[in-house]
Amino acid sequence: MHDLAFVGFLGAFFALAFRRPFLFILSYVYIDIVSPQRLTYLLLNSVPISLIAVALAVGSWALIDDKKDSRFAPRQIVILILLAWCAITTTRADFPVEALDKWDWVWKCLAFAAFLPLTLRTRLRIEALLTFMILSASSIIIVGGIKTLAGGGGYGELNLMVQNNSGLYEGSTISTVAIAIIPAILWLEKYGTIFPADWKRKLFCYALVFACLLIPIGTSTRTGLLCIGLLAVLMLRNSKRKFLYLGMVAAIGLVAVPFLPKSFTDRMSTIKSYQQDESAATRVAVWKWTWEYVKQHPMGGGFEMYRQNHIRYDIVKTDGTADNAKLDTTLTVDRARAYHSAYFEMLGEQGWPGLILWLIINLGGLIRMEVIRQRYKKAGDDYAWVAPLAGALQAGQLLYMLGACFIAIAFQPFIFQLIGAQIGLDTYLRRRRAEESFRPMRRVKPATPAPPPEPALA
Repeated sequence: MHDLAFVGFLGAFFALAFRRPFLFILSYVYIDIVSPQRLTYLLLNSVPISLIAVALAVGSWALIDDKKDSRFAPRQIVILILLAWCAITTTRADFPVEALDKWDWVWKCLAFAAFLPLTLRTRLRIEALLTFMILSASSIIIVGGIKTLAGGGGYGELNLMVQNNSGLYEGSTISTVAIAIIPAILWLEKYGTIFPADWKRKLFCYALVFACLLIPIGTSTRTGLLCIGLLAVLMLRNSKRKFLYLGMVAAIGLVAVPFLPKSFTDRMSTIKSYQQDESAATRVAVWKWTWEYVKQHPMGGGFEMYRQNHIRYDIVKTDGTADNAKLDTTLTVDRARAYHSAYFEMLGEQGWPGLILWLIINLGGLIRMEVIRQRYKKAGDDYAWVAPLAGALQAGQLLYMLGACFIAIAFQPFIFQLIGAQIGLDTYLRRRRAEESFRPMRRVKPATPAPPPEPALA
């Protein structure tokens, strides 16, 4: 019955998509985020549902979709250049066999990210994409939030439905994504048009935000705590009563601390000194090793090059009281430790060219969203939704870039879908501005021109 439920859902969704082809795009987004084939025991494991979904998505767009409103943005070109560079580094990777395994999903992630904005030619489609991304991620987040409330948390112990600790099912990754989508959830609650603006939508959105905040507690990840801190700062930007907001944040923090599980507070205390925590000390040692490697190999070593690292670091433990403390230093030797940072992941695997391209894609998104936010923050009712959405997408990417400092998620598909939504919003608004500023000769300019109607979801 468990497998039949997933098969029935995907079958019904594919059937609907034949009437509304854009739903094929959303079906692939769902499969890419949730990975239902990992949640079933037999049926979906034997069928390449991801390949089927992307083939139907691209095929329906190429054959059926109206492409006159599609635009190609500079960042899409940069994504394709990064894709080409990754292909080059894969051909000369230090570990050619292992590199092919990562290349197998990275190229799909980058190719879909470059393709996705071409389909986002209306506000409805942009909103539908964000809604599906959030609902897909929430299927993991809600489970984690419920288990956290039931006391089933702890670092590496929170069961998120699968045993495979990868993708969004990895603790630090889901913590980062859960906090990063909160601004978009709040935007949908206020400006969304797909679901009725009633108390049920409001209740679900705020309950989902609460579940998102529980994920870093349930997973006991320091990255999640740092993201919560940055989120509090970013939300201050949109607060009209900033001193009242700061007071409320401080009060909530003081009230929440006594209720936090001991496993969470103990792990958060290790932020003070990385030398006393093996996980943190390992990260610093790997970063130093990667930096030295790139000095000799500026073009990178290809995917999975970290397998050759050999690191030595000291674990420092303090015994006794503050007045009579004894330091105990233990030398630790390790091999083939992962990067624990998207920045060093890009630097080690793709070298300086790959890191620069990746930074252009991400920093370009921050800059473009700020330009849109400033341009539309005083717009009329027709575009009142634009500046808040640009701010939400910008905040989500900032939170990702902070989390990426401590997790190797440079090619996380969810984030590249978020980037696709940014590019789609940018190109959509550019087209609307061009349409509204065009005036045939000898026609009197109306005082308040009405925007042309948008195409339907299909």
